[in-house]
Amino acid sequence: MKSDAKSTIETGKAILGIELGSTRIKAVLIDQENKPIAQGNHTWENQLVDGLWTYSIEAIWSGLQDCYADLRSNVKNLYGIEIENLAAIGVSAMMHGYMPFNAKEEILVPFRTWRNTNTGRAAAALSDLFVYNIPLRWSISHLYQAILDNEAHVKDIDFLTTLAGYVHWQLTGEKVLGIGDASGMLPIDPTTHNYSAEMVAKFDKLIAPNQYNWTLQDILPKVLSAGESAGVLTPEGSKKLDASGHLKAGIPVCPPEGDAGTGMVATNAVKQRTGNVSAGTSSFSMIVLEKELSKPYEMIDMVTTPDGSLVAMVHCNNCTSDLNAWVNLFKEYQELLGIPVDMNEIYSKLYNIALTGDADCGGLLSYNYISGEPVTGLAEGRPLFVRSANDKFNLANFMRSHLYASVGVLKIGNDILFNEEKIKVDRITGHGGLFKTKGVGQRILAAAINSPISVMETAGEGGAWGIALLGSYLVNNEKKQSLADFLDEKVFVGDAGIEVSPTAEDVAGFNTYIENYKAGLPIEEAAVKFK
Repeated sequence: MKSDAKSTIETGKAILGIELGSTRIKAVLIDQENKPIAQGNHTWENQLVDGLWTYSIEAIWSGLQDCYADLRSNVKNLYGIEIENLAAIGVSAMMHGYMPFNAKEEILVPFRTWRNTNTGRAAAALSDLFVYNIPLRWSISHLYQAILDNEAHVKDIDFLTTLAGYVHWQLTGEKVLGIGDASGMLPIDPTTHNYSAEMVAKFDKLIAPNQYNWTLQDILPKVLSAGESAGVLTPEGSKKLDASGHLKAGIPVCPPEGDAGTGMVATNAVKQRTGNVSAGTSSFSMIVLEKELSKPYEMIDMVTTPDGSLVAMVHCNNCTSDLNAWVNLFKEYQELLGIPVDMNEIYSKLYNIALTGDADCGGLLSYNYISGEPVTGLAEGRPLFVRSANDKFNLANFMRSHLYASVGVLKIGNDILFNEEKIKVDRITGHGGLFKTKGVGQRILAAAINSPISVMETAGEGGAWGIALLGSYLVNNEKKQSLADFLDEKVFVGDAGIEVSPTAEDVAGFNTYIENYKAGLPIEEAAVKFK
């Protein structure tokens, strides 16, 4: 109801969630029922500067202000009012990376994002030292790589944080981080809900010969769990967000989180034995564990939910980009024939014909590696479609092989969890572009990981909605419920989504496909080497 939304904003009861994604900054206002009532957007791009992917400090603030201005203008158009006050604010952003500041609060080197892969030596050394998989993109890998490279700025570090932690600090003055985002800086101890004291001590000992005037604990943000107080919007912070000067200071701000954590919240997947799969340009699965894994695995990253439960994450660099490129080829062919193009229809027809193909794709293989894929050990990628003369080459198998490829690497990682670690899961929720054509991506993913997959209507709301819900949890949790119970009872009541279960034939077919896929990886390696 428009009038209800208007009075929610007028009386300062709306909650603002902001997420700085890799291509878009998005703001969402939600009402007391946790439903979106207004949105704002800003599109941005990362820059390659001196061989490293970055966003400038200027781009961060001009982007945030533009996104908030877009939200203000949409609120004015929809409801004819100004945003003056809010019940809460939450800030989320892409995880990991490296933002070091000196005592004067100046950034020492341009923000190094999760995309940078210059940290190989550091990540390998730390994984050995900690006996724990430390990915290339984690903040601790960036810090140690800077030390290994004798970068002059390291001695001057006073504070090291992530993008969400930085924006939150500038808005509130608080050097804190939500536990989910913090788990992408350095491993978290599931008992203390803080950085692993053992690993902090090992790291300090490792770098002691450098004689820096800081220890690791000195420079890292304080770890907070969902629902804990993380400060309020300061007068300076309100000016940084709302250049028009209408937004009042004093608004409570929830702990800043990473995009993985807000994705878990937005898909109601923070309870143990639940999980979610995000499948778009890249893909990742997050399975919330009941206990620690028996040993570290190079292809599984350990992070946490926003309330501190351990999560096994399989992160794949490639998902739908190559599939989309093939769909565009069919679009060009349709244009050549002079037939009007409706992209939704093309996707729907091609995805659905795939379901009529052989369960093992008739022997056809596709490698969707636009970029390198760490899970299968490739530093670079070459998209490939491979067949032998005897394979069953038809449109259905062709499309099915590309759909399988989009989640093939995800399957390889998750097979470790389900087959070797015997992880039990009650519900996995899918979200992202792969699931737009009803039922198809779901059925393919269900076959890949041999588990029922749910898709919810709300999953498309994304991380800005997820962090707004964490803001709501901070200020509207009168019953002092756990985050999982709050989401079940206050947000997702009765919305378990539409579930698709795997068929035995699809599972067996995908297993055959993935064995052929693994056997064919040397073809991909040769393509990287020679083209």
